[in-house]
Amino acid sequence: MKNADQTDKDELRAEYEPSDFPEGFVRGKYAERLRKSSNIVVLKPEVAEVFTNEEAVNNALLSLIEIAQKTTRSTKRSARGTKKRHAG
Repeated sequence: MKNADQTDKDELRAEYEPSDFPEGFVRGKYAERLRKSSNIVVLKPEVAEVFTNEEAVNNALLSLIEIAQKTTRSTKRSARGTKKRHAG
């Protein structure tokens, strides 16, 4: 239950003055900074249906990383071995 003396959320508390905020009030002032420093990822609904928790997502991504690294490494090695040397 709300307190009877709770002020409206759009009003400043009595201890604050508008002059305390010379730049004014900016909604979402720190949103970009938070977005850059955060590791929260929003999944598309169809992806969230398949991966129901954090562990499932992490396991799938780690498996994909492992496969990609193995595939990339083997391709690079085989490419080096097939280069023709120039006679000189």
